[in-house]
Amino acid sequence: MKGQGQGLRLYAILYLIFLYAPIVLLPIFAFNDATIISFPLRGFTTQWFAALTDLPTLHLALKNSLIIAVSSSVLATTLGIFAARASTRYEFPGKGGLMGLIMLPLVLPEVIVAMSLLMVLLGIGINLAIWTVILGHTLICTPFAIAILSAAFQSLDKSLEEAAYDLGESKLSTFRLITLPLVMPGIISSLLISFTISLDEFIIAFFLAGSEPTLPVYIYSQLRFPKQIPAIMALGTILVALSVLLLTIAEYFRRRGLKKTGAKDTGGFL
Repeated sequence: MKGQGQGLRLYAILYLIFLYAPIVLLPIFAFNDATIISFPLRGFTTQWFAALTDLPTLHLALKNSLIIAVSSSVLATTLGIFAARASTRYEFPGKGGLMGLIMLPLVLPEVIVAMSLLMVLLGIGINLAIWTVILGHTLICTPFAIAILSAAFQSLDKSLEEAAYDLGESKLSTFRLITLPLVMPGIISSLLISFTISLDEFIIAFFLAGSEPTLPVYIYSQLRFPKQIPAIMALGTILVALSVLLLTIAEYFRRRGLKKTGAKDTGGFL
């Protein structure tokens, strides 16, 4: 048993090195004073971060990605609230199958989803633009929002809502005054996770963006130019830092919500 435990520990260490070594190398080369990504390092510099301010196409792509990420996260979380509320509070025919269909994008390859959406949109004569990417990202983010919000609604004591009904509150006022504040940490967590997923998503944006580039699509297009790679490494460093920050905040609000409702923690993002 001792040997087996050491083997599992060694496997975990090697797995973590394989998983995070590229991320660790990203900021190292972003601050390296050389246009060639290789060792040994030449010296420390911040010129590649400064160079990001002189790329108007990057600024347009960032603007598009922020619009898409904010819109998708709000739409996905709104739909997630409705679906999570229905699945945790009500019983109706076909509930299991319907929820399974809603959660299907979690297991479908994104390239299949992107191609299907592209064919449908072009088939009905819709031009590709930012809003078509928002549609695709909302489809992808909604299952994640439902998973987070379902846990928030399940941990909420139903007796609190029943007590509000007994005191004369309507269902709408009970939801607004009692339910919504208690699940607010889950809502904030859903918004942040959906925002992060949309901001980093490439495949659907690549198929549905048309002539409106998003940040991941812009990064992919710049990889053809060796002189741009250091600046892309700097941009990647910023995105990694932003993603970690958003995930940390989302985890904080998730745990805060569990503590607020007294539910058991069954695992989180971090």
